[in-house]
Amino acid sequence: MRELIMVRYGEIYLKGLNRPYFMRALVSRVKEAVKPFGGNVWLHDARVFISDMKDRQGCLERVCKVFGVHSACPAVEMEKDDFEAICREASRMMADVNGTFKVEARRSDKRYFLDSPEINRRLGEYVLTENEDHLSVDVHHPEHILSVEIRDKAYLYCRVYPAVGGMPVGTGGKAALLLSGGIDSPVAGYMIAKRGVQLTAVHYHSFPYTSEQAKQKVLDLAKILSEYCCGLKVYVVPFTEIQMQIHEKCPEEYTTLIMRRYMMRIAERIARKEGALALVTGESVGQVASQTMEALQTTDEVAHMPVFRPLIGFDKIDIIEYAKKIGTYETSSLPYEDCCTVFTPRHPATKPKMAKILEGESKLDQEQLIETAVENAEIVEV
Repeated sequence: MRELIMVRYGEIYLKGLNRPYFMRALVSRVKEAVKPFGGNVWLHDARVFISDMKDRQGCLERVCKVFGVHSACPAVEMEKDDFEAICREASRMMADVNGTFKVEARRSDKRYFLDSPEINRRLGEYVLTENEDHLSVDVHHPEHILSVEIRDKAYLYCRVYPAVGGMPVGTGGKAALLLSGGIDSPVAGYMIAKRGVQLTAVHYHSFPYTSEQAKQKVLDLAKILSEYCCGLKVYVVPFTEIQMQIHEKCPEEYTTLIMRRYMMRIAERIARKEGALALVTGESVGQVASQTMEALQTTDEVAHMPVFRPLIGFDKIDIIEYAKKIGTYETSSLPYEDCCTVFTPRHPATKPKMAKILEGESKLDQEQLIETAVENAEIVEV
């Protein structure tokens, strides 16, 4: 008998002939996730198993953050031929459980000497007899389910921990995330990574107008995201010179939009360098002046790859709740400024005219500014 974690997946079941590719990716991501716990990971009979962990609870919590994992269960593996031993272990497992329960048996080995209903009956009877002071049976609406899976071995578990679901990171291509220190962009990154997209983050740092604490805040957010993404590369782009020139040479009401256009150009340059096929932002329609339909159109105009906006129809309360759920809200709320607060116009244009934008940009050495910013970007692996 040995203790292990049984990892279950969901959407991958639907992948037909491509399923082996997604399963290999999932196993690879689980292996990366459990490295700090020294776990042994293997795939067998439509389940991913982890054994020999230094800290099973810590390993369990980490695995539940891996995209592609639907749920995970602390389980016990036993020899299936000794049914009395299985009954004793099941009773021990339910000894600290109170309330109603039922047994659910799954029998992959159809040659096993008991069928699933008979396993349910015998195991349930034994557990109830041994624990009748704190357990009762309810087969329709039980508070607890004791599961037993008969495969090449017998696997018992009574607790199922829900995981993040989605698809394994890397199976959905690559994208570059414009990552600020705010609430929105980390949530947008999480949502797109959940669909299997591998992210590279791009952050714009305007030292000395933005502090080292502001930069560290973004790296801390990236570290939180990296737990879901199994690692994250962050480009910290020096943006002060670009903002200074925009502020000095362009119409005040258009400075934010021109700044956003430069952000998109730089992010696309980095995306192509990283082999990414799309950009990701945390924008939502109408949230601020630069996110009106007209303003979004002007920023999209400079991008020559798809721009994904997972939060486009969310309101702020929705986004805050999501940020709390994934663990980024507290860090995002720290009072350190980011580059978007530097040189903010008093009356930003909400219905911009393209001619005005192009007139302002004509006064800037666009290629030189972008090339210098990309070349001097600091790359941080988290």
